[in-house]
Amino acid sequence: MKEKRIERVTNTEMEQSTVRLPGFCDVHVHLREPGFSYKETIRTGTQAAARGGYTAVCTMPNLNPVPDSLEHLAIQEQIIEADAVIHVYPYAAITVKEMGEELVPMEELAERVIAFSDDGRGIQSKDMMRAAMERTKALNKLIVAHCEDNSLLHNGYIHDGWYAREHGHRGICSESEWGQIARDLELAKETGCGYHVCHISSKESVEVIRKAKAEGVDVTCETAPHYLLLTEDDLQEEGRFKMNPPLRSKADRDALIEGIQDGTIDVIATDHAPHSAEEKAKGLEKSAFGIVGIETAFPLLYTNLVKKGIITMERLLELIVYTPRKRFGIPLSESDYSVWDLETETAINSAAFLSKGKATPFDGWKVYGTCLKTVVNGNVVYEAEGE
Repeated sequence: MKEKRIERVTNTEMEQSTVRLPGFCDVHVHLREPGFSYKETIRTGTQAAARGGYTAVCTMPNLNPVPDSLEHLAIQEQIIEADAVIHVYPYAAITVKEMGEELVPMEELAERVIAFSDDGRGIQSKDMMRAAMERTKALNKLIVAHCEDNSLLHNGYIHDGWYAREHGHRGICSESEWGQIARDLELAKETGCGYHVCHISSKESVEVIRKAKAEGVDVTCETAPHYLLLTEDDLQEEGRFKMNPPLRSKADRDALIEGIQDGTIDVIATDHAPHSAEEKAKGLEKSAFGIVGIETAFPLLYTNLVKKGIITMERLLELIVYTPRKRFGIPLSESDYSVWDLETETAINSAAFLSKGKATPFDGWKVYGTCLKTVVNGNVVYEAEGE
């Protein structure tokens, strides 16, 4: 891994001090292609990522066709080769069609994918997860788990807290997340498999992962900017506040912040999940789960965590550059970087996003951090207008 550097660059033409940062890496994005190009494409998604300072992303497998065979994976690979403006690393599914019933041919897929995940669905069978971990352990690959116990969901769609009760919504309990994490941590301990937990949102999830790390389990985890900056107190009756897992309580948010401070949480990933405007215009109950985030992640985190002294800039770079790359084996080149103006305040404007998805709970938020340029393999792949 390259030495950590924050390089300050003076550009006399812009008459401001700018900062060069190493290329960010997001291990959890949805680029929606093949199968759902009306939501996002490889091209629009990677253009949005470049605008956010990301030079590498890992794209989730809930696609059509699901990348559960070499034939299906090849369809996605061809689009990536033709249209991606940054480095894109595809996941393969853990089970065929992400149905949780039959393992994919992992040995065939292993060299062509970054890891295995049934993201969007928790694997309900303990025996199936054990078998998947045994196979990936032999292949030296990670299991990347969306943890969700379907038996505890009860058709919920926001956190099972005060807002749900007072507004007549069906809630999702925290145990649906942390209970399956706890199960999987026992399996990871048993099998020795490398295990990475997606988008944790609850205080109990932080606690069980912290305990497992202390016991030597090979586990890492991620959370997302919205879980660090928002709670159920911020909910509005709009689809742009609906994601899975949901925004939880202040106690959960505080535990997540403690987790990024003490190293229990290893990675901040965006879970960039674009949908059409129509799919997100149906309120909390009926809108699709998911928000976009790759264009706003760094400004939000820098403004609300670094500038407020909650974490240092060096720690933020650990979370969004170095640790995800180290854990997933993604190289970092000196020729992959972004240049930022950290001194000018702007307002988040979803209408100006390069992503097809516009649904964000952060619309209108004032932030510091404007990406002026992103470079991949020495080539400029994004440049702010007027630069």
